[in-house]
Amino acid sequence: MSIKTVTQLKTIKSNTQSLVEAELSDTGGLLRLSPTWVPRSFLQPGLRIKLHPEDTYAYGANRGGVDERWFGSTTEAANEGRVPDEGLSYCVIGNQRLTLRKAVEDCGATIVGKAIWKKYGRWPVYSKFFDNMGPIPLHMHQSAKQAKLVGQEGKPESYYFPPQHNNIGNNFPYTFFGLEPGTTKAQIKKCLEDWNKGDNGILDLSKAYRLRPGTGWLVGPSILHAPGSFCTYEPQWGSDVFGMYQSLVEGRYVPWTLLVKDMPRSKHQDLDFIVEQLDWKANVDPSFKDHHYLEPIPVADTAMDGFVDRWIVYGKIRSDGSQQGEQLFSAKELTVDPGVKCTIKDHGAYGLICVQGIGKINGLLLNSPNLIRFKELTEDEYFCTEAGASNGVIFENTSQTEPLVCLRYFGPEVNPNAPEVGDYK
Repeated sequence: MSIKTVTQLKTIKSNTQSLVEAELSDTGGLLRLSPTWVPRSFLQPGLRIKLHPEDTYAYGANRGGVDERWFGSTTEAANEGRVPDEGLSYCVIGNQRLTLRKAVEDCGATIVGKAIWKKYGRWPVYSKFFDNMGPIPLHMHQSAKQAKLVGQEGKPESYYFPPQHNNIGNNFPYTFFGLEPGTTKAQIKKCLEDWNKGDNGILDLSKAYRLRPGTGWLVGPSILHAPGSFCTYEPQWGSDVFGMYQSLVEGRYVPWTLLVKDMPRSKHQDLDFIVEQLDWKANVDPSFKDHHYLEPIPVADTAMDGFVDRWIVYGKIRSDGSQQGEQLFSAKELTVDPGVKCTIKDHGAYGLICVQGIGKINGLLLNSPNLIRFKELTEDEYFCTEAGASNGVIFENTSQTEPLVCLRYFGPEVNPNAPEVGDYK
């Protein structure tokens, strides 16, 4: 009997090491993952992540619509009223499943690599599709230092707008970033004071940039941003902290609790503290686009061989006063022409999602489905271990007409040869 849904799988929670290691041996370092869906109660789904329209409110209308799919996640979603394991990716092995978090806990460096395991003791990043009908509130994500005050991790992130998921831009394909140069802290404080007067006017102090498929942005912590209505691929740090600084979006009220949810309780009414949570230098940077905007850069000149691998997320994040910056995550987009087979080697473990076409990965089925039911299994997502990546993964496009396109994101400091922001020029 073929297994088509998550409910047909047996969930295992202990003694998983031998099972996982045997699977990695059979697949050349790959773990197949089932889809991980996440709702947001304060947003309207954009309907471009291939979830069946009848399942948009699969968690219940009170939880909001599903507007996110998480990839290679060992991070739980910070949603009120969430179900157990919400946000966690599951590995599918035969007729059994276990969380990727459990697999990493039991197998450690075998999966994420020695350097990441030694420094973090976990898989510290994840990626997602983030898909909404309209804009979302101007907000920021706390830095590591700020998040530590409430026992959380900081959250720098990045964006890439895959053309395959952006055939339509929806209601507002523009993203606000940062603050206009010359903006003062007193002006931001006044916006907070005006929270319950309707629109608190904070967008008047920011600047919108038109979004374009096939481009992206690198966004450090404590930087204000109001993502527009593109479907976004978002490699990011493994955290779900945020603070909303905008009180009204498209007529929808944003409660004060969503501003202060990841700030110390004693500071929930301290406007000066809330203003100081922002990285002022980064927000009012007059050259903001030059320091954050990304365009794809080919890894090597391989087009004549029938495939192209491109950097889509690269550069270093500066946070908590650091001047040096760190490569906390990076990402590539692989396009394989019809009928072509290629071997791709990488320096570190990665999470992979297929966004177009049909083929094989190390001989396993790989395809991008047109429509997915809420509990349905797919053949479009895998996690690759560091050893599997360094030995090389074989991609084969079995179509005679359509490209095979995969996105894959990496953990911290594994791609020292990656470009810097601005190198696309």
